[in-house]
Parts: sequence; C-alpha cells; structure tokens
Amino acid sequence: GSASEATLISLLAARTKTIRRVQSEKPELTEADIMGRLVAYASDQAHSSVERAALIGGVKIKNVSSDDTFSVCGSALKKVLDEDKASGLIPFFFCATLGTTPCCSFDKLLELGPICNKENIWMHIDAAYAGSAFICPEFRHLLNGVEFADSFNFNPHKWLLVNFDCSAMWVKKRSVLTGAFKLEPLYLQHHHQESGLVTDYRHWQIPLGRRFRSLKLWFVLRMYGVTGLQEHIRK
Repeated sequence: GSASEATLISLLAARTKTIRRVQSEKPELTEADIMGRLVAYASDQAHSSVERAALIGGVKIKNVSSDDTFSVCGSALKKVLDEDKASGLIPFFFCATLGTTPCCSFDKLLELGPICNKENIWMHIDAAYAGSAFICPEFRHLLNGVEFADSFNFNPHKWLLVNFDCSAMWVKKRSVLTGAFKLEPLYLQHHHQESGLVTDYRHWQIPLGRRFRSLKLWFVLRMYGVTGLQEHIRK
C-alpha cells in the first residue's frame, strides 16, 4: 500500500528474527528482556515513517549522522553500532535511503551493506521517492550495493505514472518475513497452502486480503513500455 507499510513490515520481520536468534543463543532471556535492548537505525535524513515504524514496533530507534553530502557512510554506522553494543544493546535493523525526501541524497550501500550483513542487522532500503529512476541506466550506479539488502521498496505511484496506492516491495528471504506473521487457523487453511502453487500474501502483510494493485501497474508497463517510462523519468 505504501512505503510506510513496507518499512514497518520489514522492521517487524527483523525484530522477530532477532528475538528468535538471541533466544537460541541465550535461552535465559525472555522476549521482554530482548525487546528492551533492541535498536533500529536510520539516517538523520530518513523519512519520518521509519521513526513511526519503530514507534509502532515498540523498539528504540537512533539517527546515524550523515556526511556533508547528506549521505550515511559506513564509518558513521559502525561508530554508533560499536557504542551501543558496548552498552549492552542489540542492533537489529538499519533503513538505508536512496533518494531522501529533503534533498534526494543517497546512502552509501557499498559501505553500509557489508557492515549490516556482518553484524546480523536487517538492511531495508527505502527508495520510495527516487527508486523509479533506476530504470534509466545512467542512474543505475546509485543502486550499487543493493545485493546486500534484505528488503527493498519503491513507489510506482510516485514517478512511474501509476495511481495511488502502489508500492513495490522485494524481500531477499521470504520465509523470514512470513515466519513473523504466519498463523494458520482452521478456517483459513486450504489444500494447496504447502504445494508451492499458491502464494498466500496474508502471511506477508498486516491485512489478510489485498487489493489487485498489480493490474494497474501491468497496464502502465504495457502502455508505456520501458522506453516510454525512461523518457518520462528523464523529462
């Protein structure tokens, strides 16, 4: 539905994943003990929806200082991670932004990604505003390092001529996402649920049902084509 929803979903999945990992390493810790020590991170230029996701998710969030180009670099993230781990906190989520709302700055994924992967921190990329521009080859370099991400989101309803609401989210390991939200009451079970033939998006999101947003996106892609959409972005 929106980038705000995508950020919240990824944060909740990361929270569940981390709680289970820490409990497997330290069974004496309760879920409440771990929750009180979890910390999420985002640039001081990040959209307010990231802070709101942490508020709804019941976890601490800290801003990472951006540099003179308003981008977060690896050294800034590592500094705050080291400080918090020394204080007994548990870093678990970092939201990188590609195209910030205030000035369209881009966080340095090639520096941030390896740190997040090494520290077992979920890296979500919020490219809500500028992500559509990556269909143009001349902007693709700004996406370098995306392979380190655990989830990625951009809004076709901003630059790709699709009516609101239509936000596209990709996740690297869907079992982590569905593992955070999956419940199987008898009245929602069916014969095909473990067959691989059906994708139950109720396990991927907050509501059980979803609108058929993909149809309006398909129509735009068919009408304009890649070339037409690239021309629109450049204009």
